[in-house]
Amino acid sequence: MQKIDIGIEGMSCASCVGRIERALDKIPGVSEARVNLANGKATVAFAEPATAGTLADAVQDAGYKPRLKSVEIPVAGMNCGSCVSRIERALNKQPGMIRASVSLTTAKAFVEFLSDTLPLASIQQAIRDTGYEPQESENSAQPLDEDKEGIDLRSKVIFAAALTIPVVLIAMGKMIPGLESVFANVMPYRGWMAIEWLLTTPVLFYAGSRFFRSGYAELRHANPGMNSLVMIGASAAYFYSVAALLVPGFFPAGTAESYFEASAVIVTLILLGRHFEHIAKGRTSEAIRKLLQLQAKTARVIRKGEAVEVPVEAVVPGDCIQVRPGERVPVDGMVEEGQSYVDESMISGEPVPVAKHKGAELVGGTINKNGSLTFRATRVGADTVLSRIVQMVESAQAEKPPIQQLADKIAGIFVPIVIVIAVIAFVTWFSFGPAPALSFAFVTAVSVLLIACPCAMGLATPTAIMVGTGKGAEMGVLFRKGSALESLARMDTVVLDKTGTLTRGRPELTDFIPVEGPEEDVLAWVAAVEGQSEHPIAQAIVEGARDRGLKLPAVSDFQAKPGYGIEAQVADHRINVGADRYMSHLGIDLDAVTGQARALAEQAKSPLYVAVDGRLAALIAVSDPLKEGSVQAIAALKAIGLKVAMLTGDNRATAAAIARQAGIERVLAEVLPDQKVGEVRRLQEAGARVAFVGDGINDAPALAQADVGIAIGTGTDIAIEAADVVLMRGDLRGIVDAAALSRRTRRTILGNFAWAYGYNLALIPVAAGVLFPFTGFLLNPMLAAGAMSLSSVFVVTNSLRLRQFKPGSSQPAAAALKAIPA
Repeated sequence: MQKIDIGIEGMSCASCVGRIERALDKIPGVSEARVNLANGKATVAFAEPATAGTLADAVQDAGYKPRLKSVEIPVAGMNCGSCVSRIERALNKQPGMIRASVSLTTAKAFVEFLSDTLPLASIQQAIRDTGYEPQESENSAQPLDEDKEGIDLRSKVIFAAALTIPVVLIAMGKMIPGLESVFANVMPYRGWMAIEWLLTTPVLFYAGSRFFRSGYAELRHANPGMNSLVMIGASAAYFYSVAALLVPGFFPAGTAESYFEASAVIVTLILLGRHFEHIAKGRTSEAIRKLLQLQAKTARVIRKGEAVEVPVEAVVPGDCIQVRPGERVPVDGMVEEGQSYVDESMISGEPVPVAKHKGAELVGGTINKNGSLTFRATRVGADTVLSRIVQMVESAQAEKPPIQQLADKIAGIFVPIVIVIAVIAFVTWFSFGPAPALSFAFVTAVSVLLIACPCAMGLATPTAIMVGTGKGAEMGVLFRKGSALESLARMDTVVLDKTGTLTRGRPELTDFIPVEGPEEDVLAWVAAVEGQSEHPIAQAIVEGARDRGLKLPAVSDFQAKPGYGIEAQVADHRINVGADRYMSHLGIDLDAVTGQARALAEQAKSPLYVAVDGRLAALIAVSDPLKEGSVQAIAALKAIGLKVAMLTGDNRATAAAIARQAGIERVLAEVLPDQKVGEVRRLQEAGARVAFVGDGINDAPALAQADVGIAIGTGTDIAIEAADVVLMRGDLRGIVDAAALSRRTRRTILGNFAWAYGYNLALIPVAAGVLFPFTGFLLNPMLAAGAMSLSSVFVVTNSLRLRQFKPGSSQPAAAALKAIPA
């Protein structure tokens, strides 16, 4: 199934979202369309091919503008008509391409494409893949992310404010005692109304043109939204005033009033609110921009024996690339020459640079510190670790949690209900209100239309999700699904896989207890023998000896004894290494170390015995130790009220020992890989909401079954693909941060909804005039417009508070983390 992102301009509320989704869903082959109001994008999934032009037309027909970009790209190397057709075919196959035409005469390719779907670099690479070389042109070098919407809003706000201020001064001056006579001496009242008319007209029809374009489209599709409300309300105030100016005799006595200032202020305030909202929404995408800034723009590729600087988009797998000190690694790869230290804090979170030498892996976006490296590119473009992180964050931000789907349904019927309330208010006041009844009826109807804010409902969830997922990415916690932010907040049980998740996932030599003979010599002999074996425990012993700087002697007559151990000749000594049954088979007495061996076993360590020339020489212990921070993480999870369980295939004794070390009371032991799903399902059937944490291929089904699957980023790709949340740094303390962030995000979403719905439920009746019989208060349309603008700004600003979230900010969790040493 293919997916395309379409940038959309002109959306303002949740009803816009519903209208576009319905338009896209009608296209044959489209299986799902999700529209995000906060980032102004639609994500369309289709099982059958659907052209980008069809999708763009559907958005346009719904009354909105898809973000397109047109570029002319000079192309070198064309010499005949077949060159032209070859390039055109390649370009038109690109997802997101609207149309592409190539001219042999001008040696240029003209392309129009969806700028949020298809990067210009991909178009240039498609031309290269056909055997031709795209050249830079003036318009192709322009940034794709120019904020045209922000520039337009700012200029319209300045223009509208410059004309609205004198309109308000005139309207206020005519009503202020003392100034009224001054205005009357300058010119008649109707002359001032004419000036207001002249000043208000460009404010409404030029600065406010977006409301008419979108509002008309909404009404044409019989699906009114916020733009419709603003268009109707501002137009009603304007045309009422025009009629009062031109044909005052048509109105009942005392009702031929001017509301030009209301119309101008309505447009100006709502444009100002949109401008603030646009700025705030831009900040919600800050995490994505920061991630993209980590990407190097060029790479020094070795071509024909020389280092040539090329755009990073031109790098292909297998290219040999040089990285100088201080430069960013352009793509993922493997070191072939040189030694250096690389700052990988963007991935690992560790501030200490990592040593790199031949055979070491490099991650694109990391920084080479002090040496020169030559490496072979292994993953480029969308396949690099950095690109995949960006894709995960964008995918999570585009997804709608269940709570937002409900909000969109409510918003779909909200605006028609508001229009009905406005009509009822008008009829009621006109029929039963005090004189001048028409003025009261008009003011209440317009105020009802303007006070309603479906826009706040549409922004309540996506803005919080965008900021929350972006903040998570900064902390090394990737939410692959936006719904995971909401789901994780409601979890009550965390199930941890043992090997590779709770523990380091590889055996280590933990204890070497000499019984007879020189300690270093015996360990060197044992390591030399184990070096002949491929078993993970053997490798752990070899690494332990090398860590101590021991030189391993030569080995001869090596023999493996299946089920027992190994035997070999080293330095004129016969060496036997194995379990207790092997020593018993050799007739070697173990009484001297029985107590120590039992104590090691209780600590989840596997005891092995060493015999030299038929005499017990040493006791060795190997174990898979807990990861740094695991004990702290479990204590912190319990401190915030979560139940913690461990799931493992180990025997109960070993599992219990590990659980004791980690501080876990509930252990699910002797579970085969294919039984993990069943254990998770059994917990769910008992009423638990389960988050499963794993790292291996055999964890993938359990990750998918759990309410929230959390994968360790250092684990397998299959586990990561099956998970909802990825801990990029492999530290279990990240679960604590993820849980705290998800709870904070959910509280923010609920707070946004409480404001959005509470605001509308409380103020729509006030706008309709329910307080007037008791207090004499009637809401002015200008105040209604200002309140509506502030409502959506409040929701976005409230979501932006998530940017202040700090890891370890949960007080119970922080106390637990501090109480236990790392």
